Amino acid sequence: MSLIDIHDLINENEPLASLPNTFYKLREVVDDPSCDFDDIAEIISIDPSLTLRLLKIVNSAFYGFRGEIETVSHALGVVGTEQLMQLVLATTVVRQFKGIDMIDMDYFWKHSIACGLSARAINEARGEHDGERFFVAGLLHDIGRLVMCLRAPDQLRIVLDFARKSGDRWYKAEAKYFGFDHGAVGGALLRAWHLPERLQEAVAHHHFPSSAQNFPLEAAIVHLADRISHTIVIGSDSHAENCLHEKGLWDAVQLSEDLHLQQIIEQTEAQLEEVSQIFLQTA
Repeated sequence: MSLIDIHDLINENEPLASLPNTFYKLREVVDDPSCDFDDIAEIISIDPSLTLRLLKIVNSAFYGFRGEIETVSHALGVVGTEQLMQLVLATTVVRQFKGIDMIDMDYFWKHSIACGLSARAINEARGEHDGERFFVAGLLHDIGRLVMCLRAPDQLRIVLDFARKSGDRWYKAEAKYFGFDHGAVGGALLRAWHLPERLQEAVAHHHFPSSAQNFPLEAAIVHLADRISHTIVIGSDSHAENCLHEKGLWDAVQLSEDLHLQQIIEQTEAQLEEVSQIFLQTA
């Protein structure tokens, strides 16, 4: 058992424990009832690269407007303020993690984006809206693993080596060595970032959604999306494929495998390449 505590990995006095000021300024303005689209667009426009990425996302297969949205103010009017804030959060986080060579970062983000898109597709299949927050939850579900790469690289190498030799799943090997897995680390990071509890729980409990006390549905959607994204990105993952056929997994999100799985896969695959290119340009 490792002697590292989860609080050792996330020190609130270090830069990793906070998002860039632009995000918090935006959050403050959005929460002000007297603010309008121009106030929000003005803050976003301070960061030209953020502006460009947001416009690319809104005009991509993610929404399907295809070149119709030319300004952030227009995007706010069409997509919605809170939805655009979720996209700001998503693009901001991808830029937070650089210089990690322990794992294949292109694969990491592609799987994470596929998970986000799958979570959004699952939410839509349920007839619900506000899919951007599920996209963010899926995108960030493995973010704790990047924290481990940065804060405990030597210990994580031991864990990954053990997982490779034993055939254990990564999160199980992490739990055996650290006493917690990357989901718990991710949830702790989102707490340090002062993000909503439903997002914290979806990330922290994505391997064990029934253990989420307040938002088990969100955790269950990310759990299912994680399995679907593995089959899409890897192509053959027996563990993920076996999980997809568990009735309880589909009951937890109130969907049917027979009716909805292919629809979710097709929607995710249709968006994955273009959305990945937009996000990976920021990494």
